[in-house]
Amino acid sequence: MKYEGLKLEKSEHIAVLTIDRPHRLNAATLEMGYIALPRILRDIQEDEDIRVLIITGTGKGFCAGADVNELPNFFKITASLARHEKLMALGEFARLLYDLEIPVIAAVNGVAAGAGVSIALLSDIRIASENASFGLVFVARGLIPDCGATYLMPRLLGAGKSFELMYTGDLIDAREAERIGLVNKVVPHDKLMDEAKAWAKRLVQAPPLALAQIKRAIHKGMLNNLEEQLYFETYAQNFLFGTEDFKEGVDSFLEKRQPHWKGR
Repeated sequence: MKYEGLKLEKSEHIAVLTIDRPHRLNAATLEMGYIALPRILRDIQEDEDIRVLIITGTGKGFCAGADVNELPNFFKITASLARHEKLMALGEFARLLYDLEIPVIAAVNGVAAGAGVSIALLSDIRIASENASFGLVFVARGLIPDCGATYLMPRLLGAGKSFELMYTGDLIDAREAERIGLVNKVVPHDKLMDEAKAWAKRLVQAPPLALAQIKRAIHKGMLNNLEEQLYFETYAQNFLFGTEDFKEGVDSFLEKRQPHWKGR
């Protein structure tokens, strides 16, 4: 499946979404953000064969945020949207990506700026090439970080570091991003996709219903108090107790064999 500036490939239960505008460091067009990305993410959500999503970019950029060249035409472009598209929140794709019920791996191959940082934050695992860099450059345009960055970064890095990165718009390299916990791992540039796919293949072997509930639990745990979270864990555990995968997990342990997960 291919849209203008985006490429989606599916194989062996893994989807790879590549942002493909290398001449603009993969800066996103309005059409990509408002139309293509939401459609692609809904397609992935509905495809029960897909168990992991990898997001990466072509060339020297992961995603340089919104394409500034398009901003003067913002109202002209949005005027052509359907009514339901006009009513969507700015960065609706961010909600869809955050709510995706499968693991999401960001393979950050180069510059991640603006909404490119947001896409990395919306992912569950972030692996960076040694060539990657990160910058919330919104302040230089007189704007605030969006697409969920102001929600996600303080929860990941704390308020102090988030204020620093958002107030200054400073670019940090991959090693600094790893040091502060923005990325999980930094690898040589030519090993980036090998590493991302190794993670994906490992997660494909895990029980998909359990992974989905872990993801929901972590998201809810950032908002709930302990009592609320204990109730959610009880709900999730009771749901999983009733699945075929739970029975398979017990049976395979007792029979000393590898489990065969069905996602049921």
